[in-house]
Amino acid sequence: MLSRPIKVGLLAYGAIGYEHNLAVQNTNGLVLAAVCDSKPERIAAARELAQDFVGFSDATEMLDSGLLDLVVISTPPNSHFHWAKESLMRGIHVVLEKPMALTVAECDELINLADDKNLLLVVYQNRRFDADFVTMRSLIASGAIGEVFQLETFVGGYSRPCDYWHSDAVVSGGAIFDWGSHFIDQILNLIGDDIAHVSGQNQKRVWTHATNADHAQVTITFKTGKQATFVHSDLAAARKPKFYVLGTLGAIVGDWNPMAEPAVADLPAILKLYRKDSTSQIVELEKLDGFEFHRSLVEQLTAGTPMSVTALQSRNVVAIMQAAEESALNNSSPIVPKLRHSISANLV
Repeated sequence: MLSRPIKVGLLAYGAIGYEHNLAVQNTNGLVLAAVCDSKPERIAAARELAQDFVGFSDATEMLDSGLLDLVVISTPPNSHFHWAKESLMRGIHVVLEKPMALTVAECDELINLADDKNLLLVVYQNRRFDADFVTMRSLIASGAIGEVFQLETFVGGYSRPCDYWHSDAVVSGGAIFDWGSHFIDQILNLIGDDIAHVSGQNQKRVWTHATNADHAQVTITFKTGKQATFVHSDLAAARKPKFYVLGTLGAIVGDWNPMAEPAVADLPAILKLYRKDSTSQIVELEKLDGFEFHRSLVEQLTAGTPMSVTALQSRNVVAIMQAAEESALNNSSPIVPKLRHSISANLV
């Protein structure tokens, strides 16, 4: 257990690095010790929030500096495994951005290494703390719509994908991995039943400059007969709701907020509760405390309090996405994902 402020290093400082920096500055028990980025202007941007840290342009130098208790890795997905392994080998706790890695084998190696070294390994599943999702989860837990049996999630629209790594399947893992890391985690947080099989489909129709699919779909079928789908599309001239949830006593629809056009994912969905008697109401979103994930990091590393997000959960998200990609290569044939249900505790 750590009995002093946790010294944090940020590996790569883009938009998500700023988010982590802001969280560190507003979370008791965390202190920013180092920032690494190959672009000097990004180090300078980090100093707009905090002055007293050491800047690095070389990641290995930062990891070898002896300054860190914990590193937040915000590099592109195809490098997550490498930098997480390098950090764990040096005895540094690790927070990874999504996805955990691009293969189940890489995830398992990282989990086993963290467990062997008694280090924390966790993925920043930030969408688990979105106000619309938290409110919807509370409604479902309260029994407001009975037992959920059908869950559909969607993100996208009709727009040209960016030219950055997000659109490069070699770097991002593909369209399923890019947004699926968020939405499939949410699905598994809502439906905990055993999974029978997964199917996936990738459509490459229009955007030839990008290697990610233009439209991707994942369907998860549970052994109880429940189903959940995730769709990410850059070809959706008409958007589906962000959430469409059917239960035995009602339904929840999460519509995209038109105030955020065109970047609708930047604002929480407008939730509407439908009852079996045909009445409905817009649901006020829960008021959330900020930086809950980062506070839980402190509680874990200083008091051993278990986190709500675990490496095993994020590993199983990768297993489902990997199975979906395999299915997509075989015309959506169902694939049984390689899930794990337990690991030795890797908590300090």
